[in-house]
Parts: sequence; structure tokens; C-alpha cells
Amino acid sequence: MANGWGFPDFDDHEGVHLFTDPASGLQAIIAIHSTALGPAAGGARFWHYADSGRAITDALRLSRGMSFKNAMAGLDLGGGKGVILAAKQGDTITTEQLQAFGRAVESLGGQYVTAEDVGMSEARMKVIAGETKYVSGLPVASGAAGGDPGPYTAHGVYLGVKAAAKRALGSDDMTGVHVAIQGVGSVGGGLAKLLAKDGAKLTLADVDAARASALAAELGGETVAAGAILGVEADIFSPNALGAILTEATIPTLTAKVVAGGANNQLATRADYARLHERGILYAPDYVINAGGIINVGLEYLGQGDEAEVMTRIAKIPSRLNEVWDESDRTGAPAAEVADSIARRLIGRS
Repeated sequence: MANGWGFPDFDDHEGVHLFTDPASGLQAIIAIHSTALGPAAGGARFWHYADSGRAITDALRLSRGMSFKNAMAGLDLGGGKGVILAAKQGDTITTEQLQAFGRAVESLGGQYVTAEDVGMSEARMKVIAGETKYVSGLPVASGAAGGDPGPYTAHGVYLGVKAAAKRALGSDDMTGVHVAIQGVGSVGGGLAKLLAKDGAKLTLADVDAARASALAAELGGETVAAGAILGVEADIFSPNALGAILTEATIPTLTAKVVAGGANNQLATRADYARLHERGILYAPDYVINAGGIINVGLEYLGQGDEAEVMTRIAKIPSRLNEVWDESDRTGAPAAEVADSIARRLIGRS
């Protein structure tokens, strides 16, 4: 049934829920991929889509990615995702819509646990938490697990980039290593600052060109237009914006030896797994390298440790990547395919 209901990305999801609240104008999707390891955890994003079909596809892909991410991170959590539809580009979500989304989460009785994603924040999570207890990513005391997951995701991606550099370039000394970063929000911007401290050469791009320029000026990097970043001649390409950017059209344009970044669902289709692999480009599977944020908010929700425990678990991301790359080398299978196989075994879907 992997292609059931006319959506190619439907992967035996346990539930796909569509919500509307006429009073607030809320339109939202909550997709639950798997609860085999625990409640389906994954952030909610507020985004404008060209049509509802694309929003559903995004929810399906992201929720499956969360199942795999949580499994690979060793968390007692399944995978789910919330998508809240913005009526038009640039819209701001209202308090009433956040409250309505909180009631939608509550109606699922704990099957889904929400947290921050694109377009959301700690303050918005607090509003949602007024309607449901199934929420994480809330403001916390210093030293506790939880809060904004972005910096933790950035730290994990940074460790993964260094691991990839060591494997593909022969050293994790980032001095002079050219990294092209797509997207300089919470994750990409945090990654750029960490790499700048290590002496990396940075080229930055963002749909908000002013944000990219300001960060480049701060860090001594360069910028290119958002549409040009994939073609930059760099050692490492780090996608940290939205997904599906590695395609049949874009993969041949890459000059980097490594793709390692925090964006979800970077490869547009399964066929792109092989396309990237056949070019000899080392790929860090997205849901392995970008697990830092969910480790943080997941442990917050589960009550399984403090910030020190979060950082200890994030420090294991490079070893998980090396496990994937080692199996890829042994079998000849693309790293993305190997990661999927490991994750499926962990959730009982091998």
C-alpha cells in the first residue's frame, strides 16, 4: 500500500488528519507515520503552499522522515508532522489559529506530539500548550532539555559536516574548506557561525538576501543569489532551507564532494539516491545529521535527561553517519538507501 490514496509519498501512514476551523481560518494537516516506538513526534510548520496536494505531500514526507530520524537517534518516539497552511506568502499565524491547532493536537489523544518547525517559535508553542499537553519545545530553565531546537540542530549538523569532511576530504580541520550554505536561518546561520570559528571559507545564500548579506559581512563570507548556490564551486554543499532541492536537474550541477546539511527531504525522489551516489558525492542522510533538535525537544517531552544528556546524544551523530557510510561502502548501496533500511528495521518495517 506504499502508494495508496493517490499520493506516491503515502508509506503505510497510520493516519493523515485534515483539520479546519472556520472561526480562526485554520487549515492544518497532521500526518502520523508510525507509533511503533512511541508517540509520533515532529514539529509543526507554518507555510504557504501552491495547493493543498503539495501540503499533504510535504506532511507525508516529513512525518516519514521523523519516524526514521527518531529511530536513528535512539528516541522512544514515533514519527509525525504538523503542517499549518498560510493563505498567502508572508502571512502571519494568529493566536486564534495557534489555539485551534492546539485543540487539533489534543483531539488525537497523545498520538502526536508537536514542537517548533519553520514559521514557529517558543512563544507560539506556549500558545499551543494552552490547549494541549502534547507539546514540546517550550521555554525551559538553564541546563534543562528543551526550548528552541534550532541551535541544537545546528550543532549536530556542524558535527556531521566535520565527520563528512574527515571522510571525503581527509581531515576534519575546516581551515580553508569551502562550504556553500543554502539557507541561513536558525540552523544554517548557526552552522555558518560555528564553521567560521573554525576558519572555513563560506558562501551563503538565502531567499532573504539581506539576511544572507548581513551574516556574510559578520563572518567574512561571500553571498550569491539563492538560485545560484548549488552551482558554487565548493568542497561541501550544505542545504539548510526547504527540501527536494537535489533532483535529476540539479545533481549534475554539483561540484562539491560532500552534501551535508540540515534541510529535511533533500533528495526529491528515490531515484535521486542513486544519482547522487553514482557521482561519487558523499551524502549525509538528512534525518541522521539533523537530529539534534528532536533529541533536545524529545528528551524534554519524555523527561529523560538534562541539557548535558542532550549534548551527549548529539555527539553520537558522527558515529551514526559513519555506520551508514561504512555499510554503503561494503554493499555499494547509496547512503540514503542504507539509512532508510536501518531505520525501517528499527521501526519494524524491514
